[in-house]
Amino acid sequence: MNAARMKHEAILALEDGRIFRGRRLGAEGEAYGEIVFNTSMTGYQEILSDPSYAGQIVTLTYPLIGNYGVRADFFESRRLFAEALVVREAAEFPQPWRSEGRLAEFLEERAVVAIEGIDTRALTRHIREKGELRAVLSTTDFDAQRLVAKAKASAGLLGRNLAVEVSCAEPYLWTPAGAEAPAPAPTAAPTGPRRARVVVYDFGVKRGILRSLAAQGLEVVVVPAGTPTERALAYSPVGVVLSNGPGDPAATPEAVAAAQGVIGRLPVLGICLGHQVSGLALGAKTSKLKFGHHGANHPVMNLPANRVEITSQNHGFVVEPSTLPQGTRLTHRSLNDGACEGFAAPDRHLLCVQFHPEASPGPHDSRSLFNEFARLCGLAERRAETPIEAGAAVPGEDS
Repeated sequence: MNAARMKHEAILALEDGRIFRGRRLGAEGEAYGEIVFNTSMTGYQEILSDPSYAGQIVTLTYPLIGNYGVRADFFESRRLFAEALVVREAAEFPQPWRSEGRLAEFLEERAVVAIEGIDTRALTRHIREKGELRAVLSTTDFDAQRLVAKAKASAGLLGRNLAVEVSCAEPYLWTPAGAEAPAPAPTAAPTGPRRARVVVYDFGVKRGILRSLAAQGLEVVVVPAGTPTERALAYSPVGVVLSNGPGDPAATPEAVAAAQGVIGRLPVLGICLGHQVSGLALGAKTSKLKFGHHGANHPVMNLPANRVEITSQNHGFVVEPSTLPQGTRLTHRSLNDGACEGFAAPDRHLLCVQFHPEASPGPHDSRSLFNEFARLCGLAERRAETPIEAGAAVPGEDS
């Protein structure tokens, strides 16, 4: 193999020995992670900057990626968290006039390894059959057997506490302009037109969640994953949000402790990892899916409303609904595989969903959940379009 060809080659090796050869797209180097596939047609920058993808190599099933370029305001967090990216083809010339650059340079500048030119359909089918596997993506090592050995030796997601790694280092205030500012003193009252405050535990929070809360007229204070309960409650919030995040929920003692500390004391909204740790805090169990739910087109049945909602999802673990304690009700189920996608504990003012109601990227079918949370927080003027009724019986779903 000549030097010019090797310079542009990239290899994806899975722990079960499957090899995919393609072309380097992003930075030079090696990346390790669990290989997953995402079925979204758009939103690649939001996906890459979602902290929930820490520890994962993301395969995008849509065949052409990068066709509308990249922009600074498309970030869902402070940086890119996906370990690496796999695509069929990357667009050379993005079209929209708002584009600020090409995907290839965007990835290279941020040291993200990526590969294009492989059969992503074959890879997706392989993951569906074998399950999510450990993998390595390399642009520097072209020995297939050695790469497979590296993949086998790499860390998976089971037992990994990644939430503390991606969380913010210090509390901050999310401003109406969509930026981070120094957090107020815990004893300081909310200022300006935002007369009520919520605290968001950052286990890997997406900015779309913060924007959605601010749109309810709430002042949003974000605190690190390991913040003690009493310190968080010193901000005098009307409610608490337990955010999304990466890794194994059973390996996140800080997140479970946060959930145990706030549930039952004031209204709580759990999203994704926040949903899982809320279940664990109530005594339920979580398990790992064979292949996770990643995409912006997952149908979910809203059981109390008897309505199908198309949702944005990103999770590899689920709450086992049969282990939820008495007093909780299953509120949402996946129509793809029947997995638990939401539960509520009305007597404790707890709402939890496995999917992403802020949908960044994705459909807006479930954004009314933020209205319902605001209503639970005592903001009577907020009205959910399809509330989760506190006393609504779900036939056959009582725990």
